[in-house]
Amino acid sequence: MKRYDLIIVGAGPAGLSAAIAAAKKGLNVVVFDENEKPGGQLFKQIHKFFGSKEHRAKVRGFVIGSQLLEEADEAGVQVQLNATVIGLYQDKEIVVRIGAEVRHYKGDAIIIATGAAENMVTFPGWTLPGVIGAGAAQTMMNLHGVLPGKKVLMLGSGNVGLVVSFQLLQCGCEVVALVDAAPRVGGYGVHAAKVARTGVPFYLSHTIVAAEGENCVTGVTIAEVDSNFQFITGTEKHFDVDTICLAVGLSPMSQLLKMAGCAMEDNPKRGGQAPICDEYGRTSIPGIIAAGDVSGIEEASSAMIEGRMAGVVAAEYLGYMEKEELDTELASLNQALDGLRQGMFAPKNRGQAIEKTEEGIAVSANLLKNGYVADDEVERFPGITHRSGIHPVIECTQNIPCNPCQDACPKGCISIGSNITSLPIAVEGPECINCGMCVASCSGQAIFLVDEDCGDGTATVTIPYEFLPLPEAGTKGDALGRNGKKVCDAEVVSVKSVKAYDKTNLLTMRIPKEFAMKARFFTL
Repeated sequence: MKRYDLIIVGAGPAGLSAAIAAAKKGLNVVVFDENEKPGGQLFKQIHKFFGSKEHRAKVRGFVIGSQLLEEADEAGVQVQLNATVIGLYQDKEIVVRIGAEVRHYKGDAIIIATGAAENMVTFPGWTLPGVIGAGAAQTMMNLHGVLPGKKVLMLGSGNVGLVVSFQLLQCGCEVVALVDAAPRVGGYGVHAAKVARTGVPFYLSHTIVAAEGENCVTGVTIAEVDSNFQFITGTEKHFDVDTICLAVGLSPMSQLLKMAGCAMEDNPKRGGQAPICDEYGRTSIPGIIAAGDVSGIEEASSAMIEGRMAGVVAAEYLGYMEKEELDTELASLNQALDGLRQGMFAPKNRGQAIEKTEEGIAVSANLLKNGYVADDEVERFPGITHRSGIHPVIECTQNIPCNPCQDACPKGCISIGSNITSLPIAVEGPECINCGMCVASCSGQAIFLVDEDCGDGTATVTIPYEFLPLPEAGTKGDALGRNGKKVCDAEVVSVKSVKAYDKTNLLTMRIPKEFAMKARFFTL
């Protein structure tokens, strides 16, 4: 039986972060993961992360994954792939299936970072080929280059459903509808808005009646539900689709912790069956620590910080660092984690209907119901300004922990202030130089550069654009509004693609000036 100071189960963002933190303290660390590639969900994440610099904000998930793997290698972490941990026992002995062999290992400490599994919902036809989890669709698209389907209906308006819907559009799928039984959008408004302006309709207070087809999905019927989630007769709507994606939540993969005898609880706010542990992941069994989604569903950014916490906690438990040093490091990590747990989407606010922003501004009712801020609502938010010449228009309307736009502008035209969840404002005084860094750096694609009057009856709007093929200057098409419907004709002035934009192209379109504050997307 081989022995290690620390055994980590799961090579995702939490597990790798824990391994790096512990190895830097001198521990002999091994990480087991059942997959062929390390990195967990990170390599499926092609969008830019939220948060601040310390949270790796505005960096795409797959890049963060590569960074963590490089750091783990430099720290001397051993990562064993295609290794399924099938048993965890109270004396910190684990049983691992590697190929055709079953091996035993002993750890002086164990960190469980197994993440979460997708939830499913049942309805007539739910077992037909073509009904898949949103995470599975993401794996097909972003890891294997396989189109999940041609016409897709997405069930679920949380961040996973919104992000994957946008990625389906990016890879050439038609998303016919985004459906949720809840009465309001569950994920970030900026994620919803970038889906809505492409023309995808939102059906809130709706869910699936049945999937249709003999050998595979050929259609789906949805219907509106009442406050008790019962179907309302006569509200049925049919769509011809070949794929139904389910993004209906995640549940902690906590079976190993339960097997080891750790105290557990059934907590809906944490995603289901989760270990009872302290704020740093210590379970009821000394030396067994939980990190990431296995201890409660949150974002990958939070999981990385929780992993680092678990790594140093394990180091102190095994005597590789003093209690005073641990307290200092945990205080710093706590501050970083606390920043991500603020705002409207903080864990403490789950299930609550937030009616006003931290600034006292009424939340957009249309955003929550239809996925986009209505024209008659948008002017009340502080990022919306009207000036002569090119200037930033910031359509960020919810208190989300994110501030890359503030750091990106070389002239200081945008400010969030010291509170990371504050709504961004366009600062009076500094002149925008049209560099486009704010547009490219916004993780929610919610910033636009607008010249409301070019002097010839036209205006220009610069939008973030992440679709291929890229249109060329002079291409004529349609300018779509926030609701995804045509507002006017448009002509492409330029498309800028530079390394600093990190694959977010800046498309500038010329439109009649009366539509300068309405046109937010371009399509042929």
